[in-house]
Amino acid sequence: MNCIVAVDSNWGIGKDNDLLISIPEDMKYFRKVTAGKTLIYGRKTLESFPGQKPLPKRRNIVITRNAAYGGNGAEVVNSVDEARLAVKDEDPDNVFVIGGGAIYGQMLPFCTRAYVTRIDRVFDADTFFPDLDSDPEWEIESESETMNYEGISYRFVIYKKN
Repeated sequence: MNCIVAVDSNWGIGKDNDLLISIPEDMKYFRKVTAGKTLIYGRKTLESFPGQKPLPKRRNIVITRNAAYGGNGAEVVNSVDEARLAVKDEDPDNVFVIGGGAIYGQMLPFCTRAYVTRIDRVFDADTFFPDLDSDPEWEIESESETMNYEGISYRFVIYKKN
């Protein structure tokens, strides 16, 4: 299983259930990496999408404690264990955890790769991703060249669990 996330210099990922910044190349990267894959994420993440609809051309699994939640077309499960059971027969390389903060925290132990867009700026964030640079279980597998968007530098980094 993998995760994909964009983080600022303090590993912040969001504020008020929204992204810290929307970088067009990062959105393209996300679409390319996750196209045709299975996505696992929380209810608040689904509700942050346009029209609160699941992402197209992907299997969408939403985790929520609310057993009556409809999911608006996504598969709904009520726990991390149920999400893991739902993908047990899939190639783990085709499964991506995409947020939010609580889901990342619960699912990261089951991930072997993290696709991280490192944004070289600090934003006002209220949600954070674990700092993989300070976790001895994780190491950088590859890193893109630094790119810029409206004066903000960023790069795509793939971390691999040892």
